[in-house]
Amino acid sequence: MQNRRQADILRITRERGSVSIRELTSVLGVSDETIRRNLKPLVATGLLQKVHGAVVVPDRPEEPPFQRRMHSHKQAKQRIASEVARRVRDGDSLILDGGTSNVCVALALRDHSGLLVVTNSAEIACLLGTRNGNRVFLAGGELRADDAAAFGEATLAFLRQFHVRFAVLSVSAISPQGEAMYFQLCDADYARTASAQAEQVVLIADHSKLGHQAVVRAFGPQDVGLLVTDEPPPDRLLRHLSAASVEVVVAPANVPAEQAIGG
Repeated sequence: MQNRRQADILRITRERGSVSIRELTSVLGVSDETIRRNLKPLVATGLLQKVHGAVVVPDRPEEPPFQRRMHSHKQAKQRIASEVARRVRDGDSLILDGGTSNVCVALALRDHSGLLVVTNSAEIACLLGTRNGNRVFLAGGELRADDAAAFGEATLAFLRQFHVRFAVLSVSAISPQGEAMYFQLCDADYARTASAQAEQVVLIADHSKLGHQAVVRAFGPQDVGLLVTDEPPPDRLLRHLSAASVEVVVAPANVPAEQAIGG
C-alpha cells in the first residue's frame, strides 16, 4: 500500500512525464534520502522507472498522449517558445511541426504579423491563421488522432513546394552525438523534409530530451543551425554540437530585448 508521499511522487511524475530527484525534493520539501526511500517500492513494483537521476512512468517506447505532453515540462517549453518568438521577425516565413513545443511557439507568436506559416498541425493553423495578416498553409494528409496533425506522402509533397526562412522543429530526443531523433517514423520524415526546405533549421527541446535516444534518426547536427533549450546540454552532446557549428541558446527566464535569428 502506498503512503501519502509515495502517492504524491506518483502523481507528480505522471503529470510531468519525468521528474528529477532534485525536483521532487523541492516540490515536496523533503530530503533526497526521504525521496529515495519512498521511491524504492514504487520502482520495485514497476510503477516508476529510474533513469539518469530522474524517474519516469514506464510505458512502451513511444510518446505519451498529446494533452499529457502539453503539461510535461510546460514552463520550460514556454521559455523556449518565448525565445524563439523573440528571434522571429514580422513577415518571416517558417515551417512548424505539430509537437507540443511548437504549439507553445505558436502561442508565443500571436502578436507577430505578416507571417507565412507552413504546418501540418490543425491546432497551430487555428492559432495563427486568423491573426494579424498571417498566411497559414495547412498540409493535407492522414490526420493523426493523437494531436490533429497530418502525415503521409501527401503531407511531404506539400512541404516540398515551399522555401522558408526557418524550420522550427520539436524533437523526441537529441542523441549524445547530436542527432535529431523521433519515436515515430512519420515525425522523422516530416522533420527531414521540412529541414530541406528551410534556410535555417531551429531545433527546440527541453532539457529532458537532451543526450537521450529515440527510435528513428531524422538528421545529424550538421543540418542544424540553432538549438534552443532551457538548460545547458550535457558536455558530450555540447562537444558534438560545437563541432558541427550549431549555435546553442539557453532560454532565459526573461529576455529584455528582441533579437532576430541569424542576425
